[in-house]
Amino acid sequence: MKYSLNQIQDLVSVITPVHNAEKYLKCTVDSVLGQTYKNLEIILVDDASKDSSREIIKQYQQKDERIKAILLDKNVGVADARNKGIEKAKGKYIAFVDSDDIWLETKIEEQINFMKKNNIAFSHTGYEFINENGDRLGKSVAVHYKLSYTDMLKSNGVGCLTVVIDKEKVDNIVMPKIRHEDYATWLSILKQGHEAYGINKVLALYRKTSTSLSGNKVKSAMWTWNILRNVEKVPLPKAVLYFSNYAVKNINKHFLKR
Repeated sequence: MKYSLNQIQDLVSVITPVHNAEKYLKCTVDSVLGQTYKNLEIILVDDASKDSSREIIKQYQQKDERIKAILLDKNVGVADARNKGIEKAKGKYIAFVDSDDIWLETKIEEQINFMKKNNIAFSHTGYEFINENGDRLGKSVAVHYKLSYTDMLKSNGVGCLTVVIDKEKVDNIVMPKIRHEDYATWLSILKQGHEAYGINKVLALYRKTSTSLSGNKVKSAMWTWNILRNVEKVPLPKAVLYFSNYAVKNINKHFLKR
């Protein structure tokens, strides 16, 4: 189906970094194209893939004019890939989904309605874990209705695959080239005085694979500490307090999953 982007208001620009993603890319793109909210563009940023990802992107471009491609000759990493997508985005709203994750079909419609009704700049939703085969694991992440900058320092309560940001309300959306770049970005936005509003409903599926960075708890903890101390410059006593909260929360998650 054809859509004239320049004639439609409230465009959502969906940013998807792609790197050797041939295994799951079609599922991800199909879940975006299948949204009940049709006023969107999908910016696929191919980060120098060596597999058939670029061919898949070209195939989708021929099917739907909402598919936009940025083809990088040099691997720049997920943060810069997202930034390049943000730079090219034409939408009022910016949304993120990685090339192995899935959106449920009403996700964007529900979020845009929620944001417009409540004059919200930053929203996110609950999500559920799936395995490499796409089977639901029965483990979901609930979200709070509202998170402040201080709340976020205690723990990253926002899943990147669920975020929608109003670009007219939030200035300078840039992901730093560090680990947990999404967490650092949310903190930067909330530090401006915004708050993150959550729809406590599963509207996305996060694929947990053997290579998922989230699976390495030690490295994740180190990256979180780095953001608290070296990026946000939180004083040591408060950083210890916030980090302890993060550690306890993740220990509880571990035992709940057993």
